[in-house]
Amino acid sequence: MCGVVGIFHPDHGTPDLAPVRRMAAAIRHRGPDGEGFHAEPGVALGHRRLAIVDLAGGAQPMATPDGALVIAFNGEIYNHAELRRELEGLGHRFITRSDTEAILHGWRQWGAGCLDRLNGMFAFALWDRDGGQLFLARDRLGEKPMHYAALPDGSIAFASEIAGLLALPSLSRRLDPAAIDDFLALGYVPDPHTIHAAIRRLPAAHLLRLGRGEARLPPPRRYWQPPRSVSVGHGAPAEELAARLGDAVRMRLMSDVPLGCFLSGGLDSSAVAAASARAGQPLDSFTIGFEGTEDERPAAASLARLLGGTHRARAASGDVLEDARGQAALFGEPFGDASSVPTLAVCRLARGHVTVALSGDGGDEVFAGYRRYRWHQLAEAVRRHVPARIRRPLIGSLARAYPKLDRAPRWLRAKHTLTEISLDSALGYYGTVCRIAQERRRGLFSPAMRGAVEGHDPAARFGALMEECDPDEPLLQAQYADLHTYLPGDILTKVDRTSMAVSLEVRPPLLDHTLVEWGMALPAPVKLRGGVGKRVLREAVQGLLPDEVQGRRKQGFAAPMGGALRARMPEVRARLLGPAMLDGGLFEADALARLMDQHASGRFDHAQALWQLLVLEGFMTGIASGERAVSDAALAL
Repeated sequence: MCGVVGIFHPDHGTPDLAPVRRMAAAIRHRGPDGEGFHAEPGVALGHRRLAIVDLAGGAQPMATPDGALVIAFNGEIYNHAELRRELEGLGHRFITRSDTEAILHGWRQWGAGCLDRLNGMFAFALWDRDGGQLFLARDRLGEKPMHYAALPDGSIAFASEIAGLLALPSLSRRLDPAAIDDFLALGYVPDPHTIHAAIRRLPAAHLLRLGRGEARLPPPRRYWQPPRSVSVGHGAPAEELAARLGDAVRMRLMSDVPLGCFLSGGLDSSAVAAASARAGQPLDSFTIGFEGTEDERPAAASLARLLGGTHRARAASGDVLEDARGQAALFGEPFGDASSVPTLAVCRLARGHVTVALSGDGGDEVFAGYRRYRWHQLAEAVRRHVPARIRRPLIGSLARAYPKLDRAPRWLRAKHTLTEISLDSALGYYGTVCRIAQERRRGLFSPAMRGAVEGHDPAARFGALMEECDPDEPLLQAQYADLHTYLPGDILTKVDRTSMAVSLEVRPPLLDHTLVEWGMALPAPVKLRGGVGKRVLREAVQGLLPDEVQGRRKQGFAAPMGGALRARMPEVRARLLGPAMLDGGLFEADALARLMDQHASGRFDHAQALWQLLVLEGFMTGIASGERAVSDAALAL
């Protein structure tokens, strides 16, 4: 796992290495084991290395013997040994054991078709001297990041993290109002945008080609697509999934450094740990828990004893206000998923003992584990039986009349469900993932900010994505939308940045692209039946895991914030009504004050909205103070 930076000059000039070195220094945490640079007419590349495979021979940037191809690569290619054998059979001669060299030879043999053959997580910059072209590529699911920006002199800069680009003084720092609206709506800024108007994120499964003499920045090209329809003929899906999961885990046990795994006691991470143990390699495991009934540590410890390996656990701790302020330093932009705080803690715990950790990420998206999928199926069934001309006014009226019972038991909080049913499919599903509804968001904005985001609708991308799928498969539509938004924008961003902040590599076997292709195409009842999600995964691990693991209710991975924010309300007020939030003219002070008053009363739960506003305040404060890099606290082990 590593960090990539560089500058491309379309006019044949040789970029100065000094700014590239500053860019690499800004993301040193991604690769503390070494650095390397390469410059020639047209391009300058920089690399920070976290050595995992071929510790002695994998230094980067790496070039072919003739220097015609040069690459700076971040990630792991799990099938590089098989690719090497195939390429050697075609006459290629290898000098190292590294997966980086397999990409170089693969590109020379197949060009961009090489991407179709890679099984792994990756983001790389590859320079083709003879063609005068630079290629930026990102893996299929978006496990590894790549950002880029056009500079005033016409060159293109790129980096694994936003911090690398912000090391360039000439880059515009202007914020994108639509991205701020997206952040408040979703808790993250979805690809291809970032909070900075000048910076773009290369979307997952895309390739960007930059050529000499080209005045315009071309659009990236998609090279892979997850299934958009359901396949038939899955005779024994549980048995096939067990075999596929075993293969995916075994591939990810490749390493020349110590491995471990995250273990929550839930189904996904437990399945990965059990598959590793079954492969003959029980892994040391790491858990972060929360005091109280939601504490996952006892269940994780019990399973660890059964599977083998050393288990280490720690209680989550933190300060809600300082945690919010620290998000921007960690992510380079506002990031509203509070579970990033314990995720950083478990990464820090693991990094004290291993360099690579397997995770259970992806199981919910691929095998329909989220509660919102069940509600979406229910709402879609109602939509299909009740005509829109009746459903919209009748159920919509009920939704508007039903009180918003934030503090009531879950079964009494029907307003959200009624609202979703009253809407069309895509807009209804968007409502289940939206963190702060549009009416509330826009009510917080100043008139100028409302004008700046007029016509922008964060829900639109969900409608467009769901329309790409079979209209008769509502579950697949929702999963497909999540694979393009929530998974890369929230889950994988969270894991990459928190793990890289402490120089830990995290590998999620459930996101093996062949497993994703197979799992997404399963018929809905195989994944979600009788109100129970991940049915096929539960059946696949029978005999490997105790029954209590398979039957455990899904738990969130973040501490409740409502009470903590009420207890700190004077400080919350000071931050949200301070100069960082108000001097920029984005928000109305009275609207922010009303939101805080309602939460302080105890009759409303605005914890999520307040947390995201505090995260944004931390980002705005960082702009004012000039903070650009990951904080020292995040780097402490």
